[in-house]
Amino acid sequence: MRHRTSVLEVKEFPGALNAQGGRLILGEVQSYSYDERPCIVLDCSKIGQMDRLSIQLMLCCLEEAVKRNGDVKLAAVPAGARSTLKLTGIDRIFEIFDTNVEAASSFRRFSADAA
Repeated sequence: MRHRTSVLEVKEFPGALNAQGGRLILGEVQSYSYDERPCIVLDCSKIGQMDRLSIQLMLCCLEEAVKRNGDVKLAAVPAGARSTLKLTGIDRIFEIFDTNVEAASSFRRFSADAA
């Protein structure tokens, strides 16, 4: 059995999230999780306000990636949303980067260190 390894995916997190959109994003993340060690960057630049549904979706995405020894990192989180993540303690679960490039590079650094 062959496995693709360490595929990097950048997924744009929607600004306004509803249940249907959340299921769509989670389905896409689950499809990435067929890879071994999926590396997923959630681009959060369009998030206006971080609500319970958004946080729950982020945690579900992380759970799917971790099941395959992967990880999810957040990028470009606006100040208001970042303060909500800090207030709820979610900022301690995710690595948060200023840009998608920084988040993607952090996966490459990890891969290089492991080799």
